[in-house]
Amino acid sequence: MADGIQADIDAVQRIDAVPLILEVVCRTTGMGFAAVARVTESRWVCCAVRDEISFGLVPGGELQVETTICHEIRQDRQAVVIDHVAEDIVFRNHHTPAQYGFQSYISVPIMRANGEMFGTLCAIDPRPARLNTPETTITFKLFAELIGTHLDAFERLQASEAHLLDARQTAELREQFIAVLGHDLRNPLAAISAGTRVLTKAPERAPEVLGLMRNAVARMSGLIDDVMDFARGRLGDGLSLRSRSAQPLLPLVEQVVSEQRTTAPDRAIELHADLAVPVSCDAGRIAQLLSNLLANAVAYGAPDQPVRVVARSDAQIFELSVSNAGEPIPAPALTRLFQPFYRGEIEPAKQGLGLGLYIASEIARAHGGTLSASSTPQETRFVFSMPVR
Repeated sequence: MADGIQADIDAVQRIDAVPLILEVVCRTTGMGFAAVARVTESRWVCCAVRDEISFGLVPGGELQVETTICHEIRQDRQAVVIDHVAEDIVFRNHHTPAQYGFQSYISVPIMRANGEMFGTLCAIDPRPARLNTPETTITFKLFAELIGTHLDAFERLQASEAHLLDARQTAELREQFIAVLGHDLRNPLAAISAGTRVLTKAPERAPEVLGLMRNAVARMSGLIDDVMDFARGRLGDGLSLRSRSAQPLLPLVEQVVSEQRTTAPDRAIELHADLAVPVSCDAGRIAQLLSNLLANAVAYGAPDQPVRVVARSDAQIFELSVSNAGEPIPAPALTRLFQPFYRGEIEPAKQGLGLGLYIASEIARAHGGTLSASSTPQETRFVFSMPVR
């Protein structure tokens, strides 16, 4: 069932007054079936029901909208009241009573504040009933208006809650951003500042100090790149792809692994690649994704165990996985790994903005692919998969 229709059913089910309304309808009219229906141009769906005649509908049940009188009510927005179908000039030859076997019928449109029709409050019975009276029609219209008012109030409440949640999330994100960025940028800035003081007092140490300062600048540059990617992914329409031509990826994967081996010479990184089929992608972004996954595996994996990279491509998919041994990621943390500024709960003191996995997931999404994570006592594995073309 479409999410929109299910949401409408849920909204009606949340109105505490609806069961009582349907009971009052049946008791005051003597009719055996009453329902609140969602009626669109193409669908008639039961949202709430009181069925004393075994008509057979339950919430979520559907009738073909063209077979219902509610379809006609949707077109002219006017209530229909029938005391006795067999004696009614307009409806005695109508297809709906004959198909569903009722003799008495009443249906009133449920209108929203914006003028749109939600559906109907309706009742039927195989026996005739005296319905076409001011008391009955006014009661039905009041009940329909009450349901419409509740639906509008529920929608406004949902909008307010969503706005409040978004505001809270934005505020939390802003606080995380300021705190983490301030902390992580302060370290390389401090290194550069210390380097300038050393150069002033001991110029003979220039080669050593300048190397440290260059590393600090490179780290700052990386942090700024991550922040820019975060801003594009979070505030825009996602990360943009610079190019997307079909190309062999083995040289790129080998280069990224080689760079990581140089960065972490004490860690074993194994590569298993079968990349005979070229892949249509942004090679630079794929390299960034792999680099982020590798850096994460090196940072959090068991130091005495190898990090394994497996890459393969065939006519359908390109798949890249990075796995490491070590303590498993707790289930609550696993669900939050791809959130920005989240460093995990195993080693929260690790350096970095906590944007690497978030950016990797955005790169996967931009390529129409997926990035998933699993963790057991044996290994933690990240798998990126995308269509080759």
